Amino acid sequence: MEKVSIIVPFYNCPYIDQALESLVKQTYKNIEIIVVDDGSTLHLEKITPYLNQINYIKKENGGTATALNTGIIQATGTYFCWLSSDDVYDRKRIALQLKFMEIKQALFCYSNYCSINENNRIISPPLGINPLGQRELLKTMIKGNIINGCSVMVKMNVFQEVGLFDETLLYTHDYDLWLRIIQNFEAHYLNSVLLHYRIHDNMGTKRHHSVIQEEIKYVRKQHEASINKLISF
Repeated sequence: MEKVSIIVPFYNCPYIDQALESLVKQTYKNIEIIVVDDGSTLHLEKITPYLNQINYIKKENGGTATALNTGIIQATGTYFCWLSSDDVYDRKRIALQLKFMEIKQALFCYSNYCSINENNRIISPPLGINPLGQRELLKTMIKGNIINGCSVMVKMNVFQEVGLFDETLLYTHDYDLWLRIIQNFEAHYLNSVLLHYRIHDNMGTKRHHSVIQEEIKYVRKQHEASINKLISF
């Protein structure tokens, strides 16, 4: 059984216990849960009940990309997954996605997902997008990020080829990494809702919207020429 490393960046998030509960209840048991505390001062008591089931790493505040990279460097699994501390996995997420990866012999995969509110009520239809073929995915992704980072499963050796998350990008480090990956590896889409993505007033995508839009433009500019070259082929 392959080991799957799940990195959970944590910074003052009141939903962290729900995220961790969804991990310890996974039907697939050969997982390691790495919680990277990015300088939190709040809600630490919600992690305490799980300390004997997780690898807990505390660091100075540096942003989500630094927390993810810290976790990846410490990870011992063959596969990488990421769970934001305000989101929740389906209990069969790791089992189903790993099986799919093995059948497809995939190195990079993302799944369908839906949104939930503060009270865990589903508030959206399935939101996953699956462009038909790698060329269409490249054309779609250079316009904007359609891949939810917490729906991704990546074989660890991919990072050796494309590098880790860019720590200079505060909000679009995931978009940048997926663009690097899909220029080198085929992306596979699993059309099962395996992630519940929480929408709430304090989420970063709401609070930092204007800064995020500027970062998106920067990331697009960095990759546009190389992706357009691949599309033209």
